[in-house]
Amino acid sequence: MRKIALEEHFTTAAMEHYSLPGAALFAPDYWKTSLRRLLDFSEVRLAQMDQYGIDVEVLSLVSPGIQAERDTATAVRNAALSNDSLAEIVAKSPGRFAGFAALALQAPDAAVAELDRAVTQLGLRGALINGHTHGEYLDAEKFLPLWERAEALGVPLYLHPANSFDTWHNLRGHEELIGPIWSWGVETATHALRIVFSGAFDRFPGSTLILGHMGESLPGMLWRLDTRWEFANRRGVKLDKERPSDYIRENVMITTSGVCAQAPLLGSMLALGADRIMFSTDYPMESNAEAVAFIENAPISEIDRAKICHLNAERLLGL
Repeated sequence: MRKIALEEHFTTAAMEHYSLPGAALFAPDYWKTSLRRLLDFSEVRLAQMDQYGIDVEVLSLVSPGIQAERDTATAVRNAALSNDSLAEIVAKSPGRFAGFAALALQAPDAAVAELDRAVTQLGLRGALINGHTHGEYLDAEKFLPLWERAEALGVPLYLHPANSFDTWHNLRGHEELIGPIWSWGVETATHALRIVFSGAFDRFPGSTLILGHMGESLPGMLWRLDTRWEFANRRGVKLDKERPSDYIRENVMITTSGVCAQAPLLGSMLALGADRIMFSTDYPMESNAEAVAFIENAPISEIDRAKICHLNAERLLGL
């Protein structure tokens, strides 16, 4: 069965320095191996894709990427350079790679223009945002033009984790919980809910947000979100739809990246439906072998497996 993997990371020699904040979260030997694979596009990556039956990888600049850049002009320039490099990588292996653009949200107008260029000129399939940009989140008014352009182009924004803007008090003394083991998922789910409750999806109902890691736990929380919203102090927030879960089900798609477990997959299918779930590995931080074995052996129907493995991605990304 054809497989399209949507959260597969890369870097280049020119962008490698942006990955260093994330390196501290991994054991040194693990990061050393991961970095070699982030920089590789033919020797190991394609061989593993062939070995495990992954037909297409949708590549994105590894976290935190351009969001970590402090200088705005440098961020704008490097986002364009990264996207040019990615387009070249895709062109060298026709049919095997696609890409999500990096954007310099430090300059929202430039980010909108770069998304347009990346999609219409470079052939990229949307953009991946690595969390906040120096404490600013995608619900901010200044980013509404980005949502507007993404909707007009018919491309998704993939929200990927990064370290929080500051260290939460309850993590101090337990810094081992910072990163993909725990805090990234909570941070990213909260970011996604900020977007929902900001009304962004009311203003741009055709827009799509992608969440990795089986939806960052949100599929399992939809009932509670809805029932607590019924009597919450809404603090002036008004949404067009009755339930917060309506936005998750209609404007959010999720991937299986980094979660190779049947319970969250089946729970997500019950919560969202198979039409909202897409296969991913999270390469090279996760194992292609494990991700493929997981989805191939999942106790689901063959039509649902086909939707998750490739049909949903083909529909969303035009692949």
